[in-house]
This record gives sequence, C-alpha cells and structure tokens, in this order.
Amino acid sequence: MAASTDSSNGAAAAPSAEDLKLLELSQKYAAEAAKRLRPDGLSQFVRLKEAGSERFRALAEDPWADHAALNAKEPVQDGAKYKFLILGAGYGGLLFAVRLIEAGLASGPNDILLVDAAGGFGGTWWWNRYPGLHCDVESYTYMPLLEETGYMPESKYVTGAVLLEHAERIATQWKLHDKALFRASVRATRWDDAAQLWNVEVTEGRGPGEQSRELKLQARYVLLASGILTNPHIPKIPGLESFAGSMFHTARWDYKVTGGNPRDATLTGLEGKRVGFLGTGATAIQAVPRLAKYAKELYVFQRTPSPVSWRGQRPTDPEEWKTKIANKKGWQRERMLNFDSYMTDAAQEGQENMVADAWTEMPAFSAVIGSPRYPIVEPTPEKIAEHVQRLYKLDIPHSEAVRARVDSIVKDPETAAKLKAWYPSWCKRPTFSDEYLQAFNLPNVHLVDTDGKGVESATANGLVVAGKEYPLDILILGTGYVTPSVGGGSPAVRTGIEVYGREGKSLDDKWQNHGAATLHGVCSNGFPNLFFTPLTQSGQAANNLFTLDVGIEHIVHIIAKAEAKVGADAVVEVSSQAEEEWSLEIMKRAGWFATVMGCTPGYITSEGEALRQPQDQVGMMKKARGSNWTSGMASFLKVLQDYRAEGSLSGIEVAPVKAA
Repeated sequence: MAASTDSSNGAAAAPSAEDLKLLELSQKYAAEAAKRLRPDGLSQFVRLKEAGSERFRALAEDPWADHAALNAKEPVQDGAKYKFLILGAGYGGLLFAVRLIEAGLASGPNDILLVDAAGGFGGTWWWNRYPGLHCDVESYTYMPLLEETGYMPESKYVTGAVLLEHAERIATQWKLHDKALFRASVRATRWDDAAQLWNVEVTEGRGPGEQSRELKLQARYVLLASGILTNPHIPKIPGLESFAGSMFHTARWDYKVTGGNPRDATLTGLEGKRVGFLGTGATAIQAVPRLAKYAKELYVFQRTPSPVSWRGQRPTDPEEWKTKIANKKGWQRERMLNFDSYMTDAAQEGQENMVADAWTEMPAFSAVIGSPRYPIVEPTPEKIAEHVQRLYKLDIPHSEAVRARVDSIVKDPETAAKLKAWYPSWCKRPTFSDEYLQAFNLPNVHLVDTDGKGVESATANGLVVAGKEYPLDILILGTGYVTPSVGGGSPAVRTGIEVYGREGKSLDDKWQNHGAATLHGVCSNGFPNLFFTPLTQSGQAANNLFTLDVGIEHIVHIIAKAEAKVGADAVVEVSSQAEEEWSLEIMKRAGWFATVMGCTPGYITSEGEALRQPQDQVGMMKKARGSNWTSGMASFLKVLQDYRAEGSLSGIEVAPVKAA
C-alpha cells in the first residue's frame, strides 16, 4: 500500500492512522486465507451423486418424492415434441413458463414441458427442508410473482415450507402441473441442423424397484433454468464412509433420524444423542439453533466462520402491506431496485430504504455485484490497488461491527474469538440470525474450530480434529454445493448436461477453449434457440430472483420479437460479432473483481482456484471474459431496456423454420 504524498513538496507523507489500520487488517485477512488454501481446490470435494461410495450416492436421493402418485400420472411419451423445453422447475423454470404464457408464446397443450430431477416444483426449496430454513433475502423482494398472485407473505423472511408452497401456488395458477416431468435427468441436448429442433435425451426415474425410462424428446427451444446451488457435495474426509452412526446431507434432511418434519422442528430423535454438524455456512446459521434445543451434545465443526449480522424477523402487518408495500402496480420491481441500490453503493441521499435490513448496511458487497459509482477499473497495478483499497475502506465499518457483535453476544472469549470472520464482507454469502451466536452460550453446544484446516479424518465413532476424536451418534453434513462458477460458468457444466449445437459443437468445449461468449449473458452463437438464465457476462444481484426476473424478461422479449418477425416457428441465434462485442464490454470491466484476490477460499473463489492467476495472455483473456457487468443491476437492466426499445434485435439473426 502506497504512502500518501505531501502535495506541497512532493515528499511522501507518513501513512495515516486509517492507512495503517487498513494495512494491518489486510495482513490479517491474508494470513487467515493462507491457512485455508489447498492445492487440491475443488477436487477436495466429491458430488454426492457421483461418489464412488453407494452410501454417499444414496444421500443424494430424493426423500420427498411421492413415487406412487407420480407413476400414476399419464406418462410423457417417448418422441414427444414441445415448443419450449425448460430444464428446471424451481422459481427460474416457473418464471420462464409464466412469462411465456403471459406473452402469448405458449398457449397450446404441448407448448411447454418443465423437466426437473426433483419430485415436484420448487427447486432449492423442494430439496432443502432442514429445520430453521428461511429465505435470507426479504420475502417481499425475493418471492416471484407476488403482484400477479396477490399473495401476502406471512413474515418478512418466510420459511422454506412457505417458499415451497408458493412454487405450488404459481404452478396451480398457471396450470403447469400437467406440463412437468419430474424425477428426470437430462443427459444431453443436441441441435438437429436439418429438422431445426433440439433432440433432448432424458432419463426418467420411477422410484425404488421400478425401471427407469429412457426418453428422446424434441423441442423448438431449450431454456436452461437449473439454478445455481443444485449439486450437493461433501469433503473427501478419510474414513468418512466408515462412520457407524446416522449420516445425511442438509440438502436431503432425514427427519426419520431427527424427528419432526419441515413444518415442525420438534426434533425428539436427537434427545440423548451426540450430534455433529459439519460446516458453518448459511445452512448452519439457521439449523444449529434448532439442533441445540434437542441434542444432548452438539458439536459444530468449523473450517471458516461466517459473518453473522442481525436478522430482525417480524410478521407482516396487513395494513402496512396494503397501504405501503403492495400499494401500486410495479411495486415489487421498484422494491427490488431499491434494495439493490444499497447493495451496489448507489443509494441516493435522502431516499427511502424500503427493506431496511442488515443487507442494506453493507455497500461493500458491491465488490462482487458492481456499482455505478466506479463502473470500470483501469487494468493497471496502480488503479487496481486504488480500487481494492477503496472497497476495503468501505467495508471496515460493517465488518468491524459484525465482529464486535460476536463479543457482545458470546460469553466465552475464546469461543467468541473463533467465531469472528476475518475476511471482507463480499467473500462469502453474508448470514443473518438472532439465534446462532446465542446458541454457543448453551452448555451442550461446542464449537470445534479446525483453524482453517478442516476435519482431519473420520472413524466409526466420530470425527477427528488435531488428533482428537469427537464421538458422535449422528453426523449432519452442512457442506454446501458445487460452486456455480465451475467450468468458467459454462451453462452446460453448471446444469450438468452435454449441449451440442450446430455441426455437433460442444458448448462446454467452446467455453473451455475460447472463454465465455454470450450476448447479455443469455445466449451464445452456434447454439440457436438455446437460452440460459444469466450467470456469466450479465448483471448480478444479491437477490437472485431479481437476476432471474430480469434475464427471463429479456429472453422472452427476444423470442417474442423474433417470432413476430417471421411467424410462430423461428430460429433465433446471436451472431458471433455481437457476442464478441458484448464480451469485449465485459472484459474491459474485469479489473473490478480484483477484490476477490483477498478472499478466503469458498464458493465465490471456487475454493481458491479463482485466485490462481493464468500464466499466459490467452488464459488471462479467457478469465476476463468470464466476468460480469460491473455497473450494478439497475445499469444492466437499463442496457437491456434500451436494447429492446431500439427494436431491431441488433446482433441476433432470425430466420423462419424451413418447411419440412
């Protein structure tokens, strides 16, 4: 960090107290991150469904599917043809279906098919049903289609059960139940140049003891909406398979072991039991307080602590809802934008803070989603250092307040010290709770801090940390998911399917060999009539539903405009020139994300792999292509709106489907 300069004589002035504080803090952050860096990166984990162990693969099975009811439904026919095949039936897939129907693009019985590996609608809210589960973003801004359904959430942060119910509400209102294929995994989708259709290879599970069905479906359009946290994984801990007690992943909670159910966290199955919880991320923050009430002893194994801000949960006031929140057309988009302005350090002086929660107290989160204040960082060492220093300074008040909060709540000083997060606020998903830190004051709750090293090994009886065995009866794996940025953010890798476009070219190969290449983060040349929810080369928000809503709105506009040009059957493809021009816009903004270099390993840094600098110019260019729009979500939305207002679908080639 450079010392300040005395402008009167050009001499270097002594560093200010703020400069010294920042230097000390950055050194502390670097030392803590170094403890956790491992050469094996992402390979230190294994995806449950791909594990060599039958026991681990079984942990990935759907515990919620009603196989008898699903098998009784009229089956999807092999060879069936659809206009829109939507991969994913969570909130993203539901938004796609609703927006297509509302736009008049999907009115026939075979216009839409949603395909999902789960046994029902809901996506992450289908899979995750652990005790304490709540939406971490305010319900009024997060839950999709509140304006259209007229639904009033019961509280500021609703439970996972309510979020799952809302998925069903949407499916019912838009009559989507007979337009879904559940328990189905898409293996590959291939563009047929002659037929100008996608051929989609699907395996439909039928439940225990039933033979799976292999289906080949056809679709005019394929829409990828598989979510960003879909593949649960676990660390490769030596001996873990040998653990003799009950073991499950939080993404497949086993209430047969714990007692209770998703609506009733009376976990009587834990009484008298020694319970281990592996992980201290966003899931632990919500689940641990519930476990603490029932377990005889609860051991929380920590590699990296999470920053835990206040939550402030409260029931929705119907009068406030009617008069102040849902009081006009377009209220939800306005609220999303208002919330996002605080996350991108773009709130105007004197404006109303509609959400007014702990999220809105961390403007430095703009380090990973961008800000209109300083949208482009020149790629020089001096300008990048200036940018990083500015964001570190912006973050200090919040991060220090969060660490001070630990001291104000946790009574044991040694435990409190271990629960403090020593990294910038943007390095991990922020968490919020008025119960988690308090749980460590209970006599039956024990923090097992591994000092960044992770669990050493497992035995039949428990887990081993620093040579000490912790005997357990039940082990709960709160170890998260495969990072969404795996494969450079390739939509094919992210969704776990093979995508082959014109002339059999692989989308994954294009991403790996050339780097990300899209227009507005939603489509790629060589892959006609294929669209994906935005992740790379797009705007991003702390509220993922805002990102989905903006991206899907744009995709549906493109399809509607294209079909208006040439008729109902169109072939829509971005030109290579247009995607290169957009990629260059993204690349010149890549310096913004230099802030992640000071982060501890985690999903944002692909367990540290994103911190490794490419050794050649080509590698650096590919990495830069995988960046995002850095002026914030409101700016990105305006770019899309201006593009649509121009009206010509510039850069997109549209042709009618050839007559058979």
